[in-house]
Amino acid sequence: MYNVVMDTFFRVVMVISASLSIILILLQQRGASLGAGLGSSGELNTTRRGLEKSLFNTTIVMVSVFILSIIAEFFVPVV
Repeated sequence: MYNVVMDTFFRVVMVISASLSIILILLQQRGASLGAGLGSSGELNTTRRGLEKSLFNTTIVMVSVFILSIIAEFFVPVV
C-alpha cells in the first residue's frame, strides 16, 4: 500500500513539475533581439533583474524538482 501511494505521489509531482517547467521556459525572453540576429549591432544585456530573475530561478527549481522526482522513482520498489 505504501509503495503504491509513494509511486503515485512521485508520478504526480513529475507531471506537474514537467508541465510547469515547460510553461516557465516558454515564458522567458530571448537573450538577443531580432535586429541583433540579422546582423545589426545591438548590445546584449545578460543581467537578469526583477521578474525575469524570479522567473529564471523558479525555472531552475522546477527542473530540479522534476529531476529529483525521476531519481526518487527509481528507489520506490515495485510491488
